Amino acid sequence: MAVEADDGAALILDEDWFRQKMRHALNIESHDGIDDLGDGVWRLGDARRSPVLLARDLMRVLQEPALLDRVRVASGDIRVITPRPLTTRGSPFGPGVEWLALEERFTFYGGGIALLGTPSKPEPPTATNPTTPENGPFSADFKWVTLPDIQATPIRFTEGQAKLLGALWSFKGEAITADRIMQRAGLRSDKPSDIFRIKTKDKGKPESEAQHAAYIALVVTRRREGLYSMPCAAGVA
Repeated sequence: MAVEADDGAALILDEDWFRQKMRHALNIESHDGIDDLGDGVWRLGDARRSPVLLARDLMRVLQEPALLDRVRVASGDIRVITPRPLTTRGSPFGPGVEWLALEERFTFYGGGIALLGTPSKPEPPTATNPTTPENGPFSADFKWVTLPDIQATPIRFTEGQAKLLGALWSFKGEAITADRIMQRAGLRSDKPSDIFRIKTKDKGKPESEAQHAAYIALVVTRRREGLYSMPCAAGVA
């Protein structure tokens, strides 16, 4: 079937339209312009701080590494989009350059172009503050407590003190005998207060004084009955 000249023109891909739709598919901000790097290579802009190159031929980019150096930034890898050559297997680039085969990673969709199989990057791990209160005023491991009335910054406990406080917390505010508390904490002392007694060499030290003050504020002692409780743990599920 013969194709008229006007029909042939209609079949030719509008390259400006194509490049704009590619930018849209990659979520490239509109204020980033398209740079013509010459001989069928364009910089479409930056997608998530990563420069994006579009080229008609993969070999054009491989044979002129300076193209990558012109767009390379410290904040992200370079993305190179080209048609897949018949002879290429795997990624033709080294670290720092991601290659996207045009016919495999993009498709015409809804009057535009869509990116296929976008790899989901894992969220960077969030640094957690070990002092953050999670069990009432205590941190998750009971090694810290936040009591602004005693100290402006979180108070840090020793390993033994943390075990004792965790044991008291587990009784949910119930008054318990010393031997049961010490047994649950896995400690050999006779009573909870022994773990917070300030040693002679530590008297006057802010850390030791704060630990002792925290114990007094958090633990209710009924000496006659030999019972101890932690009111702030009452009603905890």
